[in-house]
Amino acid sequence: MLSPLPWLAFGLAATVVAQEPGSILEVGDSLVSAMMMFVGNVDSVYILDKSEGNAATINGHPATAAYWDLNTRTATLMEILSNPFCASGAALPNGSFITFGGNGAIGPNGAIGSVRNSAGSGAYDATYGDYDGTKAIRVLNPCTSSQNLNSSGCQWYDNPQTLSMQKQRWYSTAETLPDGSVVMIGGFVNGGYVNRNFPNVDPTNEGGAAEPTYEFYPSKGPAQQMAFLTHTSGLNAYVLAWVLNSGQIFVQANLSTILWNYTTNVETPLPPMPNGVVRVYPASGGNAMLPMTPANNYEQTILFCGGSNMPADAYGNYSYPAINTWEYPASQDCQRITPEPADGSSPTYVQDDDMLEGRTMGQFILLPDGTMLMINGGANGTAGYAQQTNLTPPGSMPYVESLAAGPIGTPALYNPNAPAGSRWSNTGFATSNIARLYHSSAILLPDASVMIAGSNPNIDVNTSAIYPTTYKIEYFYPSYFSAQTRPQPTGVPATLSYGGNSFDITVPSNSYSGSANTAAANTSVVVIRTGFTTHGMNMGQRLLQLNNTYTVNSDGSIALHVSQFPPNPAIFPPGPALLFVVVMGIPSNATYVIVGNGQIGTQPTGPASVLPASVQLASASGSAGGNSGSTDGASHTGMIIGGIVGAVAIIGIVGALFGICLARRRRAANAKPQSTEYQMGNAAGAGAVTGGMGTRDLRSSDSSAFMPLQANSSMTWNASTTHLGVPYKDEYGGRRSEASSRLEYDPYSSSSTPTSPNPAHARWDGNGPMYEGPKY
Repeated sequence: MLSPLPWLAFGLAATVVAQEPGSILEVGDSLVSAMMMFVGNVDSVYILDKSEGNAATINGHPATAAYWDLNTRTATLMEILSNPFCASGAALPNGSFITFGGNGAIGPNGAIGSVRNSAGSGAYDATYGDYDGTKAIRVLNPCTSSQNLNSSGCQWYDNPQTLSMQKQRWYSTAETLPDGSVVMIGGFVNGGYVNRNFPNVDPTNEGGAAEPTYEFYPSKGPAQQMAFLTHTSGLNAYVLAWVLNSGQIFVQANLSTILWNYTTNVETPLPPMPNGVVRVYPASGGNAMLPMTPANNYEQTILFCGGSNMPADAYGNYSYPAINTWEYPASQDCQRITPEPADGSSPTYVQDDDMLEGRTMGQFILLPDGTMLMINGGANGTAGYAQQTNLTPPGSMPYVESLAAGPIGTPALYNPNAPAGSRWSNTGFATSNIARLYHSSAILLPDASVMIAGSNPNIDVNTSAIYPTTYKIEYFYPSYFSAQTRPQPTGVPATLSYGGNSFDITVPSNSYSGSANTAAANTSVVVIRTGFTTHGMNMGQRLLQLNNTYTVNSDGSIALHVSQFPPNPAIFPPGPALLFVVVMGIPSNATYVIVGNGQIGTQPTGPASVLPASVQLASASGSAGGNSGSTDGASHTGMIIGGIVGAVAIIGIVGALFGICLARRRRAANAKPQSTEYQMGNAAGAGAVTGGMGTRDLRSSDSSAFMPLQANSSMTWNASTTHLGVPYKDEYGGRRSEASSRLEYDPYSSSSTPTSPNPAHARWDGNGPMYEGPKY
């Protein structure tokens, strides 16, 4: 078994390394293209790629995974057996991470693996050494730099014979629930550009190509059909989902929005997305839950920015889009919605400030000062790749296989608390010369910088394409890196609970300069889950500011009296997080903490923490030299909450929680370019708006067509059990279409707990993967 990672808090040294605020610095090579990333602890980021022809090899085949050392800024290859292409992922309560699904085994140029299963998809490929990942569940216990990273306990556990999903899922969504379990929603069965055939006569199953169900990890019974996935047919890959204070889940896809009670499978319709802007893949708009703070009573508001308002038919089918997407500008539109308003009013979308430019594949990163960074993406087109469209034949694609153009290299900052009309800025921000389009990723690091990686709009590795397979890693340094002094808090606990006794954190006098009273009144304690990043989103990302008061001491130190989390696990599901102390807009280095009891099951709760009144002392001051405050005050005022006393009322959890404990496992031009050069910028790239759909000649497709170099003529989908008289599509314009569908329960096959978890000992015997016991 994999040795358990101690549930300790690992604080970073608070030394300041001078970095130019707003700068973007190239820092190293990821070895595998960073399609997916997550922060394991204060020492590490873990990187996942799809199975492809990476030059870096491990155990005789191209590598798919890597460990990024934050201290040395170097990557180390890791073994992973199944193809994690476009998987989903989540954190578990004990600090482990888990990924779900992927694609079938593939070989060079995206060809189906050399050994096929009975359905005709890849079971294994002898060249790339990858196995079918469509049902895979992979678990990792992140290790620290003090541990032996080569030990089995620090490796991926990837054994489908002992741990797998009931259903094949590619582009599914994973959301951690209040009890620490995870729900996996929807997905493709094998792949495609969008999740539909054309004409769309079977919106539920797409002839076997769509997966319209949800299931849980650990299992809570058979996978069940989700009506929302029928209503949003086609544009429902990587549905956008957030668990809310009530325990229900807010779900958005296509233009539809619901509140979903996952315990009863009851959906409550909410208003549709305004202005016909699609936010899910492949339109891929940025999305995030806004910071939850005592000032907003921990109300949960979700922001959507960018994506595309392409007509519904323009998305084509599994094979490719109907139009030249790279000519179609991305949307600038931003919308907010509070799904459960505290005043009991009906939820509605509210127009927010437009972005500075349209973006597809841009993503939000929550920063510890309460602002939100928008980074990566392109000015035109969509995510995905193809070798043709309905208007451009094979061999004539201007950007090889990319369906987007006009990479945007300048980040932008959104301040959710600024007055309307002034929430966006990019003043002083550098522009990267590296295109970050399809399969890019970004994530907040423990030092409060942002790691930027990936980009690979290509079927297989292509380092000479206009938008190439990218291995370079960059760091972006937000404006608060202008400070010469960072806070150096002490006394941060290793674990946080839902309610219960408060705790004290000490901020030494050398952590700031100037008046102690001013510093204390402008200090906040922020907990961030950075999430699992892929495809322009960070699953599980959320930020919560803990309530605090303070006492100013005569030596200039500040004692922060800090509450535990509100007594409601739904507000911030259990698991790992980073805790920052933010003084006058300047964050400390993070401390790694575990929220909750570290187990899957009903989380213990206690009374809301009651805090003493704040105490000031006029004569006290900080001893730090130089600037210790933000030079961008307008960006940080949203997190300044001083002198708040007492508890905040929190909405209770709705629905029963399952008490299941997890045994820890060991282990931009329109024309075809004349060169491979492209322009980077912070404004929309070249590309004309398509005037019309053009001549449509889309075939009825199966999902194997998304691997255009290897048509899968042998794959025959099971006949659909749903028959509709007319093609179904999600309505554009506010009126919801109704489509009847029969809920079906699929046979459930239980998965046993792994007992021989070292995947490095897998071998192939010609019939299927064989797993030998670990050899020590």
